[in-house]
Amino acid sequence: MKRRNFIKKASLSTFTALIGADIVFGQFLPEGYTPLALHQTDPFALFEKDKEMQVLNDRPWNMEAQAHLLDDSITPNKYMFIRNNGLIPKNIDINNWKLTIDGESVKETKTYSLAELKSKFKHYTYQLTLECGGNGRSEFNPPAKGNQWTVGAVSCANWTGVRLKDILKDAGIKKNAIYIGYHSADMHLTGDINKAPISRGVPMSKALQDETILAFKMNGKNIPLAHGYPLRLVAGGWPASASGKWLTGISIRDKVHDGAKMKGSSYRVPCKPVAPGSKVKDEDMCIIESMPVKSLITYPKTGALIQRGKKINLRGHAWAGEYGVSKMEYSIDYGASWKQCLLENPVNRLAWQHFSTTVGFPSRGYYEVWARATDTENNAQPMLLPGWNPKGYLNNACHRIAVKVV
Repeated sequence: MKRRNFIKKASLSTFTALIGADIVFGQFLPEGYTPLALHQTDPFALFEKDKEMQVLNDRPWNMEAQAHLLDDSITPNKYMFIRNNGLIPKNIDINNWKLTIDGESVKETKTYSLAELKSKFKHYTYQLTLECGGNGRSEFNPPAKGNQWTVGAVSCANWTGVRLKDILKDAGIKKNAIYIGYHSADMHLTGDINKAPISRGVPMSKALQDETILAFKMNGKNIPLAHGYPLRLVAGGWPASASGKWLTGISIRDKVHDGAKMKGSSYRVPCKPVAPGSKVKDEDMCIIESMPVKSLITYPKTGALIQRGKKINLRGHAWAGEYGVSKMEYSIDYGASWKQCLLENPVNRLAWQHFSTTVGFPSRGYYEVWARATDTENNAQPMLLPGWNPKGYLNNACHRIAVKVV
């Protein structure tokens, strides 16, 4: 039933993406008609995703995991969230794929082929946490516009590629460089080739970090198309919108990058706290940089039934943007008391950290297990929803699961 409803609501562009070719005379498709080629097709097969993943939107494609699906220490493709702003590029020719480095603050505009990037620069592999800035948006009240992400728009895969700083050094950086902006091959939802669906960036300090890479492999294989094949910028610890997919260019700027979704309320929050439902002027909004400290219980699945006298082996992950996680705790009494979990060190900087513990319950009945992480700057997750903002960004409230002891 879910699949039938999804296909029924799909658009012509979605049919085109699913089929992999333009639908000639598509403008004459009868309303509610599904092309024969799609009778055996579904989005999970298209993107090689697990069928427990949740589709939030098909134009553009947006899909999230559920907490229990993210139990792996390294996120596999089948459980990795998809966040797109435009239409996925078609007919990719890797033999002619180019990356151009330009901008006001580059000494020399340079263009590299994919083969040159792979052969000229040393390869590095890092496990990097990527989280949508709007992860957890569904909890905000008044509701915030946008995809109603719950907790599953986060991942931590292995990314292999070349360091951005090595490429920028090769091209030459002027002293007045303060920002980079990326350019990609995806198309605006309107089909207008003169509009970019998204073109964001990061300050030079982030661009020049060792872990900021131009990746061509994910978990040891070519990056899946939905995640940026054949080349993607990966800037872990910042909102995943800073990690541009289908990368075709990097501009070195002498000002804050002003590409699509860098202004207004896009990936920006009020510089100072505001009352829920307030309208905030653009000049009073600040760009999101490092993501806040956060954690996720991945086992057991919420709704678990436990026999009286038994304990559960609680586990999950914690991360904190640019920082590390220094302490992980859990509560079974709604935050009245907290007990520490075993917390592992990250594989590398900007990777999430795994936590585990054994939890017992005093009697039969309903419980909630809450998880709270504290970062190396002593910032702890709020027990409930943090400050409201117009687009519902940065919800890092404690993750909670329901448990019934019988």
